[in-house]
Amino acid sequence: MNKNSASSKISRMLNVFGSAVAVASATRTGHQPIASDLRTLGIDPVQFSSIHRN
Repeated sequence: MNKNSASSKISRMLNVFGSAVAVASATRTGHQPIASDLRTLGIDPVQFSSIHRN
C-alpha cells in the first residue's frame, strides 16, 4: 500500500465517522441531518425524512 492510498483510506474513514457523529447529534436534538452526511453513510435523505420520530 502506498502512502497516498493509506492517507486516502484514513481520510475516507474520518469523513464517514464525522458524518456519523453529525447525523447522531442532529437526530438526538430532533433536527433533520444534513443530506450530504446521510448520503456519506449510504442513507437516502428522502427516506430518512419520512421516518416519524417522537
